[in-house]
Amino acid sequence: MALTLDRITLHMSKRRVLNDVSVAFARGRVTVILGPNGAGKTSLLRVAAGLLTADAGAAAIDGTSLAGMDRRHRARAIGYLPQQGAVAWNMSARDVVALGRLPHASGPLADAAAIDSALAATDTAGFAARPVGELSGGERARVLLARVLAGDPDWLLADEPLASLDPAHQLDLLDRLRGQAAAGKGVIVVLHDLAQAARVADDAVLMADGRIVASGAARDVLTPDALGELFGVRLAMLPDHPIGIPIERR
Repeated sequence: MALTLDRITLHMSKRRVLNDVSVAFARGRVTVILGPNGAGKTSLLRVAAGLLTADAGAAAIDGTSLAGMDRRHRARAIGYLPQQGAVAWNMSARDVVALGRLPHASGPLADAAAIDSALAATDTAGFAARPVGELSGGERARVLLARVLAGDPDWLLADEPLASLDPAHQLDLLDRLRGQAAAGKGVIVVLHDLAQAARVADDAVLMADGRIVASGAARDVLTPDALGELFGVRLAMLPDHPIGIPIERR
C-alpha cells in the first residue's frame, strides 16, 4: 500500500517549484523529507495531500488518483498538519479537535471516543475547554495535531510539526508519529532538525531545487556526507550521535 507521486511538475507564480518528482511512500513507515529552504518540501507535501494540483504528473493512493477522489474520501484517507496552523474562530480546543471528525459519519459516541483519544495522545485534555486564542503556540500546535489524529486517517502528513514545541513535547510528538506508523499508518513529515530526523525516520527523502536528490532507507540516505553536501555545511561527529551536528558552512 503506497502513496505515490509520479513525475510531478508544479509551477507557482511562474516559478517551477517541483521538477519531474517521482517518489513512493509506504504505509507502516515514517518518511522524513529534508532539504534547504526553498527546496520544494512543503509543495511536495501539499501535492501528496491533494491540496495542490500538479501541472504534470499524477498523485495516487494504491493506484487511485487523488484528483479522482471525492473530498470526503480524501479527507478520511489523508490528515494534513500545515506548518503554520491557524484557527479562524476562537472556539474551545475540544471543538477544534472535533473538526477532525467531519469527514466521518460514525455517530456521536464514536466521535466522542475518537476526540478523547486524540486529546489524550497529544497531552491536551487538560486545556480542552479553553479557547484556542488563549493557548500558547506550542499548546495550539498540539491541539491541531489532535485534530488530525481524531480523523484517524490512513496517512498523516506533517509540515515542520516540531517548530513550536518544547523539547519534551518534541520527543513525545515523534514517539506519537512512530506509534502511528507502528499501527499501519503512513507518516510523512518535513523536518529541519537533523538529529530528530535520524531518530524518527524509517525512510528519508532529500530535496534540493525542486528535485529529489536521494531517497531510500534512512540508514542509507542520512549520512554525514550526503547531509553536509545538501545543506552546505560540515558536520562534526559526536559519540553516540548518528549523523553529527553542523558546525560551519562549507
